[in-house]
Amino acid sequence: MGNQFTRIRLKKKQSDKKITQRPSPGILDEQSIKDQAMAMAKHELYIASLSSQSKMLQETVMEPPRHSYSGRGNYGGHDFTRSYSTQVRRDIDSLLDPVPSMHLRKDRYMDVSLESTHFVLVHGGGLGAWCWYKSIALLEDSGFKATAIDLMGSGIEPTDPNRITSLLQYCKPLLDVLKRLEATPGHEKVILVGHSIGGACISFAMECFPELISKAIFIAATMVSNNQSAFDILSKHQVQHPEALMAKAQVFIYGNGRRKPPTALTFDKSLTGDLFFNTCPAKDVALATHSMRPTPFAPALEKLVLTHMNYGTVKRYYISTTADQALPFPAQHAVLEENPPERVFTLRGSDHCPFFSKPQSLHRIFLEIARINEKY
Repeated sequence: MGNQFTRIRLKKKQSDKKITQRPSPGILDEQSIKDQAMAMAKHELYIASLSSQSKMLQETVMEPPRHSYSGRGNYGGHDFTRSYSTQVRRDIDSLLDPVPSMHLRKDRYMDVSLESTHFVLVHGGGLGAWCWYKSIALLEDSGFKATAIDLMGSGIEPTDPNRITSLLQYCKPLLDVLKRLEATPGHEKVILVGHSIGGACISFAMECFPELISKAIFIAATMVSNNQSAFDILSKHQVQHPEALMAKAQVFIYGNGRRKPPTALTFDKSLTGDLFFNTCPAKDVALATHSMRPTPFAPALEKLVLTHMNYGTVKRYYISTTADQALPFPAQHAVLEENPPERVFTLRGSDHCPFFSKPQSLHRIFLEIARINEKY
């Protein structure tokens, strides 16, 4: 009896050992569970990406283009195209989009002969070439070349902003790039992009090198007319709206003493987030707030001489930003009424800096403009 009981216990132990060694097919180990969770997450991101792209394409509105330089067209009518991006900000507007959109991929844009594949990016006041880091990555990933400029006294360009006394001096780095391009045999034209006060800078470049520029894109920018300065555009809105955040945030610097005109302009750091970056990710707000430098004041005061034979030969496109606190949407509307471009694109829900807040939506507009008048 004792031997029989011992044999039964022995069999039970061997049976338990077998169960431990060979788990049931329905039980997954820890690594398998992790692999399945990762696969499910990737699938969900893929579905969300496709849904966002489909929604954006359905909500794009187009109207007939106009071809006018005079500035006397009716902005409120149907004289030129207005393209609206009404997409809600979500994963698709992150630089780290897990599944690249089919219409943003390199093979889609390099299978045709584009008028230009080189974007030259010009920052706004206080910023630098660094602000374009998302756009540069997206453009290069789509097969384009992207050159970002540090204007004089901006970014890592070492000149003291208080020592810059003219628009020519402020724009010198941009003009130098265009001069080098002009001296390059077989060079192609560029697409010139200007943000904010950088709009006056690219207007100046268009007057100097019209034959080198295929298109000009103004992003929430001071798209000046002949005999107008960037300050004329900015001050007009402040006079009409003295309570505007810009008036409260700006701080003048008097490098030559209080009895002489201001030499530079900076902004109250406690207000820059609400003024320029009110819909931007927190990390970009931190980057920009700690990287901004004073803006030279004299270039903003300089009135430009723009002619039909130079500036007027370059096709202009404007990108409006509806949640902009620095150059509010109504002020942008006034700019467009005075100096209508070929087309207007509107980024709904974007602040003054869409290269931070809506990089993917901005990129799609860049690519759409690049394909205008493409050569098959």
